[in-house]
Amino acid sequence: MTREVAIAGAGPAGLAAAILLARQGKGVTVHERFDRPATVGAGFILQPTGLAVLDRMGLTAEVEALAQPIDRLFGRAHPSGRVVLDVRYDALARPRGALGVHRAALFHVLHRAAIKAGVRFETGWPVRSAAHGRLKRADGVMSPAYDLVIDAMGARSPVAHRMHVGVGRRRLDLDFGALWATTPWPDHPHFDSRALQQVYRRADTMIGVLPVGRQPRGKAPLATFFWSLKSADYPRWRAQGLDAWKDRVLAFWPETAPILAALADPDQLTLARYGHHTLRSPVEDRLAVIGDAAHSTSPQLGQGINMGLLDAFALAQALETRADLDKALGAYAAARRWHVRLYQALSLGFTPFYQADGRLRPMVRDHVLGRIARLPGAARLLAATVSGLLLDPRPEPDDPRG
Repeated sequence: MTREVAIAGAGPAGLAAAILLARQGKGVTVHERFDRPATVGAGFILQPTGLAVLDRMGLTAEVEALAQPIDRLFGRAHPSGRVVLDVRYDALARPRGALGVHRAALFHVLHRAAIKAGVRFETGWPVRSAAHGRLKRADGVMSPAYDLVIDAMGARSPVAHRMHVGVGRRRLDLDFGALWATTPWPDHPHFDSRALQQVYRRADTMIGVLPVGRQPRGKAPLATFFWSLKSADYPRWRAQGLDAWKDRVLAFWPETAPILAALADPDQLTLARYGHHTLRSPVEDRLAVIGDAAHSTSPQLGQGINMGLLDAFALAQALETRADLDKALGAYAAARRWHVRLYQALSLGFTPFYQADGRLRPMVRDHVLGRIARLPGAARLLAATVSGLLLDPRPEPDDPRG
């Protein structure tokens, strides 16, 4: 019987797992590297898959109160203005829109629910390794022994890295990352408050504006703005100065002027570096890996946090329905295997059409994929793909085990 659980990392996947397991009556301790639990990053899209997990946790309404409904993902090519992406959630067989959410808003809801469920927090605890049910800190301090350790430390988890290297694999560092910023929502008729809008120049330039609702103690609606950038070019971007960069953005998308006006310091933009890896197995003896630690990739399909929530639910369900830990971990790995592999393959395949050098792949995207998207049934398939619903992994609403 699994009674005491340690979770490394207080991100969305870690907090969701903590809540679910604490509600089962398990003792749960979250080990967080920061001095207090907090969130890093801008906004993201909660897809129908992630929302299904929040439904089962009874937290959807709290998140919706802070979020912004998203009905559509829309992209245009520069300079032609040709529409090369148009995904509508009402094309789904069972229509359900997404939510644009600021990370601070989701963290607020999950952290409060974790406290209410009796989750304990150990802060200032940068985990460097895990073995035999114990965590080891960077300074060599060891945690008590737990029945199970869950690695939810994200894409650069040292625990997951050790597992990956142990089977002769390595993380694929992607050339392109992105600059992200949070700004006030632009009061401009060009921007649809219920859509993610993007502009592309071939595949080497991508600009996006996503409505993300508001932060927990804020009243004004916010936007997440992003600009694709090679990670290696970041020092040059800073050296060239903010004004020169703004002029370049405006040349591609003049309507972003009110967004850019809110950016007065380059430190308002954070560089996100992306990599791709998938653990062959997300479990070992008394260890489970969830979220980006188990499977990281670029955000082109918008699945990262949603996949982490699905992992947390599948692991909690396996532990609740199987007394034997090894069998529970095997059930978790099996439950997530094919959905994870499918979306990791799709993301790796699609990313070069939106973030890469060269002209061939963006030409295929703009001229071939755009026509395919207009074929009968394609709109529903594209919406299901973006929603994370291929090999539908959602927990059933009436499942008595969740």
